[in-house]
Amino acid sequence: MPNPHLSILVVDDAKFSSAMIGRALSQAGYQDVRFASSASEALQLLEQRPASVLLADWLMPEIDGLELTARVRQLDETADHYTYIILLTGKEGENVLGEAFDRGVDDFISKAAMNEQLVPRVYAADRLCNTLQRLLHENRMLTQNIASLERRNLVDSLTGLGNPRYLRQKLGDSLRQIESRGGAVCYLLIGLQDASQLRSQYGDRFFNELLHGVARRLQQLVRPLDVLTRLDDNHFGLITLLEDLHECSPSSFKRLHEGLNLKAFKTSEGFITLKAGISLVGLDAKALPTDPEQVIQHAEKLLAESHSSGRVAAMRLPLP
Repeated sequence: MPNPHLSILVVDDAKFSSAMIGRALSQAGYQDVRFASSASEALQLLEQRPASVLLADWLMPEIDGLELTARVRQLDETADHYTYIILLTGKEGENVLGEAFDRGVDDFISKAAMNEQLVPRVYAADRLCNTLQRLLHENRMLTQNIASLERRNLVDSLTGLGNPRYLRQKLGDSLRQIESRGGAVCYLLIGLQDASQLRSQYGDRFFNELLHGVARRLQQLVRPLDVLTRLDDNHFGLITLLEDLHECSPSSFKRLHEGLNLKAFKTSEGFITLKAGISLVGLDAKALPTDPEQVIQHAEKLLAESHSSGRVAAMRLPLP
């Protein structure tokens, strides 16, 4: 059965199309349906109250469906929410749809088959939204539980991520794992190049807000089993286990680098763009024996190269 209180926002500059969609959703049992005639109006409505499902026309003046999707994802980050986005489109082709999926779109409805596809697609989104919201709630509870571990000095109280001690502990575990089971370890040091300047300019409250945003962005970009930590006000650390050392390359983490440098962070001071460098140290059993401190030191020395080049700087151990 559909959830009659599912929050739905319909964005379409054509009044006839909006009316048709609203009528179909009402007949399907949905009671909380809002309408916006432009992407900018939709963003204002979402800031007032998030929606579970967003139905938007791909082709709209000023801001199209893809740009609207990007703006909504930024709102989701700050609200700890997930909006299920469905675009209405007459476009076809795998390349077009593939690009849209990469930009964060969840599903599509063909305008040519609107009558047949609309309600079933919303039903599917309805079921997924229940699961997504439950997972978000569980994740918030998990973050609170993890924060309680601070008294054991393993968790960063500001972000809920691991702290430097936790990083060294997990890096040691990873080195022992590749010694006994094979595979490779990839350690990334992420440096926020202009962090100190932003803190001086806007103050501590803003800076804590920004670090929260960076932590959330990183959590979205890494794999669930990766170890993500906050090391200090300027640095985050990431440990990932891979099957083969060749996977530990700059191209494997291009999305991470672009996610920090090319997408602005929404803050109380407006949208803030960061300059982030990433150094990457990869090793397998051939580099052993070594210890976490040596791996960390290699990454620290390498970070300046990433800052100057604007790319992921990488090395593999043992050095030739």
